[in-house]
Amino acid sequence: MLAGYLGLFFAAFGAATLLPMQSEAVLVGLLLSGHYSLWLLLAIATLGNVLGSVVNWLLGRSVDRFKDRRWFPVSSAKLDKARVHYQRWGHWSLLLSWLPIIGDPLTLVAGVMREPLWRFLLIVSLAKGTRYGVLAMLTLHWI
Repeated sequence: MLAGYLGLFFAAFGAATLLPMQSEAVLVGLLLSGHYSLWLLLAIATLGNVLGSVVNWLLGRSVDRFKDRRWFPVSSAKLDKARVHYQRWGHWSLLLSWLPIIGDPLTLVAGVMREPLWRFLLIVSLAKGTRYGVLAMLTLHWI
């Protein structure tokens, strides 16, 4: 069982970074197995996903040092687009951090824009925890 929880943590962590990973399928699979605690799964998925977003936030804080490196995962055009969006909506745009494609760059831009870590953690945890909670409710409702 520990392997399932660890797998979910690493899938959620990786999915929150700019890596092309998905944690929702892992969560649904573990829920459907019936061998895991719902609340522990939700806590682990949320924790892993939020910590992955913190990696993006830290990269954003250092973007000026790394943005011209070949390995840097965000193009200048995407970074500029995300900055404009973030400037328009401010920290409330982090409520969209759970969305595919735009969520990860938003968390990176929050670091670029020097969003305070406490507020970043609060909003991102709310957004990502709610996503996993809704997914779990839908999964358990349909079985």
